[in-house]
Amino acid sequence: MNQHVPTGPFVLDVRDPGRRVGHMKNVASDVVLVNDIGTAVIGAVAGANVHLDVALQAVGEGVLVTGTASVPIVGECSRCLTEIRYDELVDLTALFSYQPTDARGRVIEHDEDADEENLWVVDDHIDLESTVTDALVLDLPLAPLCRPDCPGLCPQCGVSLAEDPGHSHPAHDPRWEALARLPLPSENDGPEAKED
Repeated sequence: MNQHVPTGPFVLDVRDPGRRVGHMKNVASDVVLVNDIGTAVIGAVAGANVHLDVALQAVGEGVLVTGTASVPIVGECSRCLTEIRYDELVDLTALFSYQPTDARGRVIEHDEDADEENLWVVDDHIDLESTVTDALVLDLPLAPLCRPDCPGLCPQCGVSLAEDPGHSHPAHDPRWEALARLPLPSENDGPEAKED
């Protein structure tokens, strides 16, 4: 496990609280997203300002992080396609473990698959980026709406039904189009006219 000191906007120095079990430090900071987070329909875009408000608490096996991240969200309503903008407040809880060491304090090499499942304190630093990303993705709606009762778009012409609530079209069934093209019978075409 050759881990390097993490770098990036979400990296926090955890020398304070250090390894004094029970010691806590509150951190409030603003960081700028480097990458987009979310889906093609909704998410946070690179360059957005994320506000972190977290507590770092020293526990026996590492550093426990609890708190919130306020993330500006940009998306598109899944019914009417209008732009959506709001701030999402996500809860954060993560345990960053100290790397296992031998009696001389050297980091013990171990299975890299375990590294993928664990969050580590590396050289007194932690990286909250994956924690924020995971929490935000789980909070994002699968089908975002501009409002809970959004009526969407007219299926025939695409007009926003929120902007034009009385919008309607005459009832039209395409299965009857062929009959509509037939000439209408006149009074002279009746059965009596044929008998003459």
